[in-house]
Amino acid sequence: MANVIHVDVVSAEAELFSGDAEFVSLPGEDGELGIFPRHTPLITRIKPGTVRVRVAGRSEDETIFVAGGILEVQPDSVTVLADTAIRAHDLDEAKAFEAKRNAEEALHNKSSDVDYARASAELATAVAQLAAIQRIRKDHH
Repeated sequence: MANVIHVDVVSAEAELFSGDAEFVSLPGEDGELGIFPRHTPLITRIKPGTVRVRVAGRSEDETIFVAGGILEVQPDSVTVLADTAIRAHDLDEAKAFEAKRNAEEALHNKSSDVDYARASAELATAVAQLAAIQRIRKDHH
């Protein structure tokens, strides 16, 4: 098992994954990133989306939704410091639809007390959660 990389996915609330992996993919600020063992060191921001960890010795990937954060890559380790992180099987489609609808309403509301940056961020997170749910469903069917 020499060709693995240690991966930690953590948020302020909890550690969601810690273990050895063969590959990690996640949404970087400038596009999708794929990380193999012995990757060049890197620090970058990540966008809302899905972190997929190909766990060493398992056929099923570990899938975690993140609402943004920071990625640090070293040749022998990957650390995802997520703003918020939710295991894929814990994602709630109804809540995500409701959050999307509320954010869209806030953005369409022309009153001056709307925080457009916050509403835009909430909309992006809800859309990313819904996309993650759809991808997971497609992968499991």
